[in-house]
Amino acid sequence: MACLLLYTLSMMMQQTLKKIIEFSGVGLHTGREVRGRIMPSCADTGITFFRRDLGGAPAIRATSSNVISTSYATTLGSRGATVSTIEHLMAAFYGMGVDNAIVELDGPEVPILDGSSVEFVSMIESAGLATLSAPRRYIVIKKPIKVIEDDKYIFLLPTDEAELSINYSIDFSHPFLSKQSFSRLFTKDVFRKELGSARTFGFLKDVEMLRANGLAKGGSLENAIVISDTEILNEGGLRYPDEFVRHKVLDLMGDIALVGAPIKGKIIAYRSGHALNHKLSQEIWRKPGSWEFSDSVSSEERLIARSPILLDMDKMATV
Repeated sequence: MACLLLYTLSMMMQQTLKKIIEFSGVGLHTGREVRGRIMPSCADTGITFFRRDLGGAPAIRATSSNVISTSYATTLGSRGATVSTIEHLMAAFYGMGVDNAIVELDGPEVPILDGSSVEFVSMIESAGLATLSAPRRYIVIKKPIKVIEDDKYIFLLPTDEAELSINYSIDFSHPFLSKQSFSRLFTKDVFRKELGSARTFGFLKDVEMLRANGLAKGGSLENAIVISDTEILNEGGLRYPDEFVRHKVLDLMGDIALVGAPIKGKIIAYRSGHALNHKLSQEIWRKPGSWEFSDSVSSEERLIARSPILLDMDKMATV
């Protein structure tokens, strides 16, 4: 399989990686050491995970239709194969503009690394991005789409902005998590500088319960913010005063990435988590009259490429 990489077209075209990325680390919930690599892929292939530790290396497409669990992480499954805790890597793909990639893993969970997306962002920047020959398609919101569950909600609204805008709020009965809000126009720079390094968090009182249920076996102060009733246990404290709401936005972007196309609209969210984020993705596809596909690529951008390079994907897969 070969695909044409066009390095001089605008950001309106689809993108993949220029080089293979290799990484390893422990899974947050399984506690297993997992090795992985991320490889370039052709236009219109999206993000696909491969479980190389299973017979036949089954493929799992990163789509909302393949979500099988949203309990404490987002888990994908297809034909008996699963991959969990995909949200931080998917957020990095969305935030950095990676439309197409192959992710190979030798275990059931994406490594948690430091509990944020920052290491994936750094790897993507080091590998570089290659522009592909197909235009990027956007989902442009035309009518409101809403999901509500008790006091939690997400509204996806039309906007005049050229990109996605986010207004996210949390309010929990804990002094460190009360009344935090994050409101920005979502851009690559905003993701890199303000969201990508926000870490996952949990309460010390919940650790024993989670581990009794087979979760958080790989959790530590190295990959999560741990909160007691009176203090933050991590040495050095928080990276941002409002790191908690920033991480909730990061999770939201990782889950929204499973829709399969970047969104142009306005998100207003209150205390949403993986389950509600997934419901929003489902609701988007249930209401095709509330949005339309659009691309903003000129005819010149479709036709002109100064330095085309033909990449043999089959050879890349054996590197």
